[in-house]
Amino acid sequence: MVVRTDWRMRQTSPQLTTQLRRPVSLSSRWIIGLVTAVYLVWIFIRAVSQPEWFTQLPALVLELVRLAEVAWLATILLLWGVIWWQARQEASSPWEPLDLTTLYNLHPAEFEQYVARLFRQKGYKVALRGRSGDLGVDLVITRSGGRRAIVQCKRYRSTIGPDIVRELYGTLMHEGVSHAFLITTAEISDAARAWARGKPMTLIDGPTLVQIASSLRLKPTSPANSL
Repeated sequence: MVVRTDWRMRQTSPQLTTQLRRPVSLSSRWIIGLVTAVYLVWIFIRAVSQPEWFTQLPALVLELVRLAEVAWLATILLLWGVIWWQARQEASSPWEPLDLTTLYNLHPAEFEQYVARLFRQKGYKVALRGRSGDLGVDLVITRSGGRRAIVQCKRYRSTIGPDIVRELYGTLMHEGVSHAFLITTAEISDAARAWARGKPMTLIDGPTLVQIASSLRLKPTSPANSL
């Protein structure tokens, strides 16, 4: 979950626009996958089972069904093509770390995308999940070996207290994942860090985020370990 404010970037460079291009969300991928599965099942039934009722349809209806199948297939190919193109564009575009002032001025969705790109640079598989009712989960990341973790992105200016960390820990338990990351532009209080100590949580404040991002500029994508 993020703070919704009216802070926007005054001017976005083409390079930054490319870097923060919004990928297809996890829910959208599931929908596309479901549509693809339904199409394949339908083609299997029609081609293999060849139901008698289908062959008895009027010629005009059969022609419309075939046209619908072609349009359905074209739509599926287009959607998967968009996903492939976005992945290729992100992989080929250079990683440009942002300073803290620029991070403050990002739109909340842009900040989530920036953090997602950072995790991808570290070798994680990342899916954006931030939406209404997300329980504070903005990203779902997968480490090497298939272990999943959740990420909460908070583009704050005020100091993060222990209440936010406690809520994130509750979300971690609810999601049943192995780890939780809190990524913020703000400072994190000593009380919040003390509360998280010994728990499977990583708290990253604004200056640390800038430092991590800057270090990635000189390093290629590496296998996922820890941020």
